[in-house]
Amino acid sequence: MSGVGNEFTCAAHYNWLPDILQCPADSRNEDRKRLLMNHREPLRIHLWSGPRNVSTALMYSFAQRPDTLVVDEPLYGHYLRVSGADHPGAKEVLAAMETDGETVVRNVLLGSYGRPVVFFKQMAHHLVGVDRGFLAGAVNVLLIRDPREMLPSVVHQIPHPSLRDTGLAMQTELLDHLLALGQDPPVLEARRLLLDPGGVLAELCRRLGLAFTEKMLSWTPGARPEDGVWASHWYHNVHRSSGFEPYRAKTEPFPEALEPLLAECLPHYQKLEARALSGRSA
Repeated sequence: MSGVGNEFTCAAHYNWLPDILQCPADSRNEDRKRLLMNHREPLRIHLWSGPRNVSTALMYSFAQRPDTLVVDEPLYGHYLRVSGADHPGAKEVLAAMETDGETVVRNVLLGSYGRPVVFFKQMAHHLVGVDRGFLAGAVNVLLIRDPREMLPSVVHQIPHPSLRDTGLAMQTELLDHLLALGQDPPVLEARRLLLDPGGVLAELCRRLGLAFTEKMLSWTPGARPEDGVWASHWYHNVHRSSGFEPYRAKTEPFPEALEPLLAECLPHYQKLEARALSGRSA
């Protein structure tokens, strides 16, 4: 990939993209390239996920793109401050991060960057107590995982999770909010992504107006400099990986104690899953 213009494709029919990325259907390649290369604002992609949803692997995937800079959960410190949630390493996170959400929005989410694309990995439930106006000028993606597989994993870090901790209720709220803004946010489902990483990512990139590259499918094992300070509590599996791990269905019986929470989660998951990108293997 040799330049900004080569990374983007025309996104005229995706009316939820920022205006600068709109282009007439009959415009020529050179016109599109010049428009994009002269535009100083990056394409800001917000991935709104819940925990244990392969969101960090997706962040590592986008980090392999030469045109993209990634940012790891910039609202986490704010969320811990306003919610009082008891998470592993919370004191360390609060000490290391900006904890005022509006400051994070102004300086990080709307900040200046030296790349044409900025990928913000976000937890949906972190979006509390801040003005959501920035969403209108960004591309928003929702990442979900079947709660029958997600909840047994979450309890290793959060022993007594609530619906809030899953992010699912906020994700359905976000979906409705984004649709009201005229956006059509892509929804990724973790199982489908793991079954066909290349197909799902290619479809996602098409929706984002980006050229898919095979570089997004693999990375060097180990930590990345963009990792949040909470990585030692949450990122063990992705640090051992060199790409998206093959999907393996859980074989253990679902914990009875989590059944009430599962019942709360399923309607949200089902609403979102109905819109999920399919890839080639669904």
